[in-house]
Amino acid sequence: MIPILMYHQIGEPNPKGTPYRGLTVHPRDFRRQMVWLRRLGYRGLSMAQLMPYLQGKKTGKVFGLTFDDGYQNVLEHALPVLEDCGFHATNYFVVRMLGKTNTWDRAEGVPAAALMDVQGLREWFAAGHEVGSHTLNHPVLPGLSPELALNEIRDSREALEQITGAPVKAFCYPYGKFTPELAACVRSAGYETATTTAGGLVRRSDDPFALPRVAVMRSTLLVRFLQKCLTPLEDRKRIRQEQRLT
Repeated sequence: MIPILMYHQIGEPNPKGTPYRGLTVHPRDFRRQMVWLRRLGYRGLSMAQLMPYLQGKKTGKVFGLTFDDGYQNVLEHALPVLEDCGFHATNYFVVRMLGKTNTWDRAEGVPAAALMDVQGLREWFAAGHEVGSHTLNHPVLPGLSPELALNEIRDSREALEQITGAPVKAFCYPYGKFTPELAACVRSAGYETATTTAGGLVRRSDDPFALPRVAVMRSTLLVRFLQKCLTPLEDRKRIRQEQRLT
């Protein structure tokens, strides 16, 4: 089983009481997490690099590294850590929000946070990291018509490929919400993987278009972080969730 880590922002957390404050991990904590995984002999990989391991074609001490939404503070604070550790990661970008802010969170009272612009995206890509799609506008995909959902999935990939000049193979469902029909749409659009917000370690039998991840939060202390990554803790939670659904 392999962990795929899910991060959002890497920066100073918002004041106490701010909605979704936990999605911002302090740069000091992020560095500590990555350094400890490196000390333990693990390698952080992008989704493209991780695929042979998920398929059982390769074995080793590896984990997936993903960032949702394309925040500017990931470029500023996470990129230097990844370079120091020799790790690679996938960042899922919202195409029409490049250079703007996380407006999809406004109704929840979440403070605006800057997103990478096109130049920042290219800097991320030039540093050897993967560019993935998080749609055009960050909608709740199951709430859209099939035609609009296809546009969000397919057109975002095409736009990102025009920016990078390289294939875009990784997709992430906004809010983690998807259906089997949407997963089939992602597959037909030419992606190779799609990640969700469901918790758990990845098994070889998992659908590559419905991959679970390990959420890393502001409050995830180092010992718990290592437990979530390196022990069955996260998978026990997944098993309990599956049992509730049966």
